[in-house]
Amino acid sequence: MIEIKNLSKTFETSSGPVEALKNVSISINNGDIFGIIGMSGAGKSTLVRTINMLERPSDGNVVIDGVDIGSLSDKELRKIRRTTTMIFQGFNLLMQRNCLKNVCFPLELAGTPKVEARKRALELLDLVGLKDKAKVYPAQLSGGQQQRVAIARALATNPKVLLCDEATSALDPNTTNSILELIRDINKRLGITVIIITHQMSVVESVCNRVAILENGSVVEQGDVEEIFSRPQSKAAKTLVFPEGQEEGGISDKQKYVVRIVFNGAVAANQPMVATLALEKNIKANICWASTKSIGDKAYGSMILGFATKEEMRIAEDYLSATQDVIINEI
Repeated sequence: MIEIKNLSKTFETSSGPVEALKNVSISINNGDIFGIIGMSGAGKSTLVRTINMLERPSDGNVVIDGVDIGSLSDKELRKIRRTTTMIFQGFNLLMQRNCLKNVCFPLELAGTPKVEARKRALELLDLVGLKDKAKVYPAQLSGGQQQRVAIARALATNPKVLLCDEATSALDPNTTNSILELIRDINKRLGITVIIITHQMSVVESVCNRVAILENGSVVEQGDVEEIFSRPQSKAAKTLVFPEGQEEGGISDKQKYVVRIVFNGAVAANQPMVATLALEKNIKANICWASTKSIGDKAYGSMILGFATKEEMRIAEDYLSATQDVIINEI
């Protein structure tokens, strides 16, 4: 478990002190895919860098599996960093080394024999789907392929924790989805805890099971993704879930019976649920607002529906909520 306890970080600047983090407390369970999300300047990257002490906090503690890593010596910290590795938005590959040698690099630093390091690197390139690119250089790869090499390199030392700092921000949507699928697969197959720093709610929706929302250096909301996405409480969460502020924009004053439907990975992408509701239950719903997307055969996003009567609304709620990962709540 990773426990971030009352963490604060203040930077001294020419114009005075800047509080990047303010009394942040988060618990991350082993095996979680945990999202840390916020707008630019919220303190996300500073927070993730304190988890492996690349950035020393001004106050508070980071405890990993019962060990306060802020109290460790430099030598002990280097060992911790082999088990808590990072991938970045810019990939940070060594351009003068081919893919195989990039993945071998952390193993070389750890003193792993060359034959053993090469074998391990090839296994990891195979894991991320790039075994055939072992002798190719980063400049010859697409952005998504470079990030896959970076993920393979991060896994070289058998880490317990993978930190992803805006790892998909430079990628197009399709490539982003493939990288997120890879991260999900790694989490399941290897049991690695993943912490994803992002400003994109879509990333959190599609891969994370828990999330903390940062605003101006403070945690304003945290919990299960399903709960926060379906019932955001803080202003920051509502802005991230509904970036256009449209969650109630299509609801007229005369519309009394209104529900929000949240698709949190429901296998409903190819099912015309509202049309089927009309055909099977003879209930016509007014679509007041909708923002949904499909990733594979799964649907993510939300929709606001209005009904003529309370009875119709109840029937629709029962009908729609029968689909797994569809959440209904009244507005």
